[in-house]
Amino acid sequence: MTLYDIPLHTLTGEPTTLGAYRGQAVLLVNVASKCGLTPQYAGLERLQKTYGDRGFTVLGVPCNQFAGQEPGSSEEIQAFCSATYGVSFPLLAKTEVNGAGRHPLYVELTKLADADGEAGDVKWNFEKFLLSPAGEPVARLRPATEPEAPELVAAIEAQLPA
Repeated sequence: MTLYDIPLHTLTGEPTTLGAYRGQAVLLVNVASKCGLTPQYAGLERLQKTYGDRGFTVLGVPCNQFAGQEPGSSEEIQAFCSATYGVSFPLLAKTEVNGAGRHPLYVELTKLADADGEAGDVKWNFEKFLLSPAGEPVARLRPATEPEAPELVAAIEAQLPA
């Protein structure tokens, strides 16, 4: 089984998988609407606009595990993201990224170490995982890393399909 095979759901409840993004670089980000890092949505949207037509997508994964900062329904999350930040990238259903209920996708993603060599639990909202076009996790950036930070932009550019 690969990451492409793990069952997921869109924010609207439709079944999907990462297989829908086969051949693209994907930046998975656990997002929240009521977090001090929520303004990162703006940078994530700029990444989507900059690289979206070059085989890249941001994939937002709402999560309410960090101080209850994503309490809304799917409809509320979509309305907030659209109205406040003009989000055009896809969003998945609310997902647990840590603990006993950790989604199988994050069971796999959290095996990847960050630049300091630390793997394990997601630290907070807006932790970022970059997948290669082959569906392999290739970079993990902690929440404080801004979407347009040079190290993240370089990692994305290195993964864009030829």
